[in-house]
Amino acid sequence: MKRYRWVVLGLMVLLTFINYVDRASLSIVAPYVMEEFALSPAQMGVLFSGFFASYALFCFIGGYVSDIYGPKKTITIALILWSVFAAAPAVAWSFASLLVFRILFGAGEGPVSSVTNKMINNWFPATERAKAKGITDTGMSLGAALAGPIVGLIAVQYGWRISFITLAVMGFVWVIFWQRLVTDLPKDHPHVSPAELQEIETGKVTSVQTTVKLPLSYYIKQPIIVATVVAFFATNYATYFFLTWFPSYLVMAHNLSIKNMAIVSVIPWLFGALGYGLGGFISDYLVKKLGKLVLARKLVISVCLAGAAVSIGLCGLVSTATAAVALMSCGIFFAYLATPSYWAIIQDSVQSDSVGRVGGFVHFLSNTAGIFAPSVTGYIVQVSGHFTSAFFLTGGLAITGALLVAVFAKPVKGSAAPGL
Repeated sequence: MKRYRWVVLGLMVLLTFINYVDRASLSIVAPYVMEEFALSPAQMGVLFSGFFASYALFCFIGGYVSDIYGPKKTITIALILWSVFAAAPAVAWSFASLLVFRILFGAGEGPVSSVTNKMINNWFPATERAKAKGITDTGMSLGAALAGPIVGLIAVQYGWRISFITLAVMGFVWVIFWQRLVTDLPKDHPHVSPAELQEIETGKVTSVQTTVKLPLSYYIKQPIIVATVVAFFATNYATYFFLTWFPSYLVMAHNLSIKNMAIVSVIPWLFGALGYGLGGFISDYLVKKLGKLVLARKLVISVCLAGAAVSIGLCGLVSTATAAVALMSCGIFFAYLATPSYWAIIQDSVQSDSVGRVGGFVHFLSNTAGIFAPSVTGYIVQVSGHFTSAFFLTGGLAITGALLVAVFAKPVKGSAAPGL
């Protein structure tokens, strides 16, 4: 097969799809869970945040481990762990048990983005990496989009506990194909032709012109990495605010039924999937057009985050569900249009044998947004009785990230990547 790397990419799209269907499941059935366990909005926020506390930590651990043991083995172990604990809420008996299950579930899901980034670094030339990452992550938005109908309808027909068991099965089936069809490196796969292997190897950029392996501490002090962390944090804050509270917002603020909410909540995620896919293509196109990796990536991030900030901020001022869904769709589209460029910046700026740990560390810091967004939003709603301030805060973080990338994103000293 001439381009087997696209088969590997297809499996990673399915992986991120399953990842987000599982992740979004509690948000969809949150009204049922809150009623059964008599949970307040603040307690529900703690449940959402518990997932992201372990998720963020294991973003780094998973990326670090993938540099040592390889992405194939890392993903296999992570997926088995998360599938087990994706099903566990079906036997929950209290708030405390739900919290423990969510924390362990987050640990299993954490490595996915860092490790798929490592796999893309191994299997794709530099001029295709943002595109490959964008396509991979469309699975996330599609998973979140279909989580509403899948989980919502199962919960309505059979109860919310059955929905968790159903979702876990998908992960166990996927891992069988992953084990049989993938290797860590293209040179080790029998279906990769010599022509494709040459295309991959000649298209790789030696990120840093040195034979000395640079430590993690070197990279995390670089302005471009720091600015990327802040911008990525802002994007993730918007994502997790939307993922955890937007379904409940539609029910609480606009009186939608669970069934209608599950259907309507699909729309912004479909726009997000479009953003992921286009973002990678646009970023790689600008690299070819401008001949400057960093400039291309920062243009995409800054412009798109600014667009997300305006859309999400305005969402806090509207009075109809239609307007809220339309504006949130625009906000998620712009935020996800920027996301492939975060990963591309890491791949452009970091030695190949450190991409997993640096990408994992960046992803860890940016995903601490998942700890804050659900609990802060829950507190705001409980104190104020509405979501307006939560939308403003999310938009404000996005514009801050856009400005920092515009000003501070400059090539790493000694990098082979074309600069500004």
